[in-house]
Amino acid sequence: MTAPLAALLRPNNLDDFFGQSHLLGKDKPLRRAIETGQLHSMIFWGPPGTGKTTLAKLLAHNTNAQFITLSAVLDGVKEIRQAIEKAKAHTNQTILFVDEVHRFNKAQQDAFLPFVEDGTVTFIGATTENPSFELNNALLSRARVYVLKALTEQDLLKIIQRAATHLKLNFPEDLQLLLAQIGDGDARRVLNLVEILHDLDEPITEKLIHEVCAQSFRRFDKHGEIFHDHISALHKSVRGSSPDAALYWLCRMLDGGCDPLYLARRIARMASEDIGNADPRALQLAINAWDIQERLGSPEGELALAQAVLYMSCAPKSNAVYTAYNKAMADMQKYGTAEIPLHLRNAPTKLMKNLGYGKQYRYAHDEPNAYAAGENYFPETMPNNTQYYFPTDRGLEIKIKEKLNYLRQLDKAI
Repeated sequence: MTAPLAALLRPNNLDDFFGQSHLLGKDKPLRRAIETGQLHSMIFWGPPGTGKTTLAKLLAHNTNAQFITLSAVLDGVKEIRQAIEKAKAHTNQTILFVDEVHRFNKAQQDAFLPFVEDGTVTFIGATTENPSFELNNALLSRARVYVLKALTEQDLLKIIQRAATHLKLNFPEDLQLLLAQIGDGDARRVLNLVEILHDLDEPITEKLIHEVCAQSFRRFDKHGEIFHDHISALHKSVRGSSPDAALYWLCRMLDGGCDPLYLARRIARMASEDIGNADPRALQLAINAWDIQERLGSPEGELALAQAVLYMSCAPKSNAVYTAYNKAMADMQKYGTAEIPLHLRNAPTKLMKNLGYGKQYRYAHDEPNAYAAGENYFPETMPNNTQYYFPTDRGLEIKIKEKLNYLRQLDKAI
């Protein structure tokens, strides 16, 4: 059986490796480690197809180390033990490479620790997920983390050219660039596509490339690190009043298959957290977009979400509601279940009235300006001048601030 093109073209030296110049440039730490054969345990963290396995094999090749590979998707504790026994039986240094290491549970990750510490193996793990969330601290403390980046279009273009030469494939340069763009930073994906184009044995055209690449190839993880980075970018673009960037990140998430109803929920949150009472229409627009998404689905719903995101990006910003809510929640924890003042309690029965429920309550509508100046609505154990909500000088909160300042002056006059 012929090996896949990605395996056939796997670089055996750094000169044939494309990308990761921040790690492999002159005098960069990982390049020095590979060239000098200075082995240490490490974690390669980056998107698929960025060279994690290749770099591990280059290290083994340059140090004449035994290379043992495990897959956290397929292997378990039994295979880990077998790998350790194989390492102990080998006279040279052993590199134990674990692909998708984040898929191992805590007990499986702990199984490596004694053998990393005593030098039985040099551990190299590859992961697409943030190691600080997915790997044990004990394992992380014994390994250096190297962050790999998605390959650039120019990196992918060089890889495509190398593959086309190897296969003696007639591949027009403009269509090579198109495939590099579709590859979205993933060398393995690009090489698989080149192999498919070669096997079809047809003249390569733009139409053929789009047919081969009919499904979406964007890098998007619906629950992992990339997912959370996307929603963070969307939220911060709205907060930063950048409508164009916000719309771009919204489209990135929709294109990647994100549930539009999840986006609708997060957009509603943004309306309260970052705009609040500076423009209450933002929340209503977010709810309307959510409703349209539920009622009509795609594509009408997505357009309504885009409208909400654009409006919110341009709206005046205030986190006063968000800040006030957090302060009030903190006081609730601090003061516990404080007694409700008697004058604020409801008194629907004679017994409750006899106990003083509702006594001395001042009905605000009977007071001047419909405001009971000087009245305290907090529990007696809390300061009656407690303030959580500080309206900003933006949007509608300008008027709200003026109103609250006026009412506080009335309180002081009592």
